Amino acid sequence: MIQKILIAEDYETVNLSIQKTLEELHISSPDYVYYCDDALLRIEKALQANASYDLLITDLHFEEDHRQQKISGGEALIAAARNIQPDLKILVFSATGKPATIEALFQKEDIDGYVYKGRNDARELKLALEQIAANRRYFPQQFVQQQKQKNTYELDEFDITILSLMADGKRQQEISAYLKKNNIKPSGLSSIEKRLNTIKDALDCSTNEQLIAHCVKMRII
Repeated sequence: MIQKILIAEDYETVNLSIQKTLEELHISSPDYVYYCDDALLRIEKALQANASYDLLITDLHFEEDHRQQKISGGEALIAAARNIQPDLKILVFSATGKPATIEALFQKEDIDGYVYKGRNDARELKLALEQIAANRRYFPQQFVQQQKQKNTYELDEFDITILSLMADGKRQQEISAYLKKNNIKPSGLSSIEKRLNTIKDALDCSTNEQLIAHCVKMRII
């Protein structure tokens, strides 16, 4: 059951909006802070008082101002909060975050939910809170669709060949030479580059290094 909630959000209007959503779910009087340092301090003090928080709702991006902060962003706050209270449930409510960032937050920091700020975010926030209260994770629909596209992309034999050669340290010119020598078509540099870009888009990788690391991790090559 979720009752005691801490909101870490640097925009007052968003803070108030989250509080209103919580009230509609009959969760009253959440604590809120505008700085990550203050959030971590609240979590520490609550633990010491045997009155720990059930849930942390945090943004990822916090704007800098005159006040110096040891923890400057939501990702660092999540890691620090997890370190001192491993069982704390965490919901990210943010307009920022690439799919790779979101995936890392779920995998490495074991967050319980992520909601994009934007259209219908109040409805999504309610759904996320209901899921988390039932000890289930909440994945944003946009992220789910991206993951489906990522998982449904099928690599063919040609893709596997060029990815394996890249994993072995071959440059694109060397890959082209290998393909020509073994009568594998297409073998031109432009064709190799286009194919790599297509695979990167499908698997949500921005660089060749990320692509190879992902394929190795997933045991594709």
